[in-house]
Amino acid sequence: MSIKILIIEDDSDLAANLYDYLEAKGHTPDTAGDGVTGLHLAITHDYDVIVLDIMMPGMNGLTVCRKLRTEAGISTPILMLTARDTLDDKLAGFGSGADDYLVKPFSLKELLARVTALSRRQLKNVGKQLIEVADLSFNPNTLEVNREGQRITLTPTALKIFELLIRSSPNVVTRKEIEEFIWNDSPPDSDALRTHMHSLRAAIDRPFSKPLILTLHGIGFRLADHNEV
Repeated sequence: MSIKILIIEDDSDLAANLYDYLEAKGHTPDTAGDGVTGLHLAITHDYDVIVLDIMMPGMNGLTVCRKLRTEAGISTPILMLTARDTLDDKLAGFGSGADDYLVKPFSLKELLARVTALSRRQLKNVGKQLIEVADLSFNPNTLEVNREGQRITLTPTALKIFELLIRSSPNVVTRKEIEEFIWNDSPPDSDALRTHMHSLRAAIDRPFSKPLILTLHGIGFRLADHNEV
């Protein structure tokens, strides 16, 4: 799995070494040479992990981390880098919102191991978050579906289609994408998807006043609150 990593480090040689090493390992690094640029990139782009040096001129790493957490609401895992190995320094890093702490000099292999662990933890946490569209909710952890407080039971195939639609909401999911997801592009027959969509609509839309599943004829389907998109 390729990890998108933002490296905020004012030491250009170290930043270049990290960039080359991570890229060679199949990941997608990005770099910023100061705190202000790093803060901007972290807010305007989606990263899986941020590697953040504490000691930088101007805006230091502690301030960047604090602003990301308290002002921007960014929850991307942050690995702090520092040359200081005191308890107070570590507590300051964790207090500003860092998730892990690595003391210079360090092994590139150890840094990658920590970045990978943070990325996996982030994916696990994302998977547990409740997904909601209008009055419809889905818990990926328990596979529980509710609408207007009522528990909805779906067939296994309908549940797979539903999860794909709600995770993609409000975007359109094509028929081909659904068929590949469920049957690897080899559906049992030409009416298989139609049958499962009928079953899904009967459970998700029919008992309620406002439909959420929209058909784009000849293209695919979209699950969304159509009064808002």
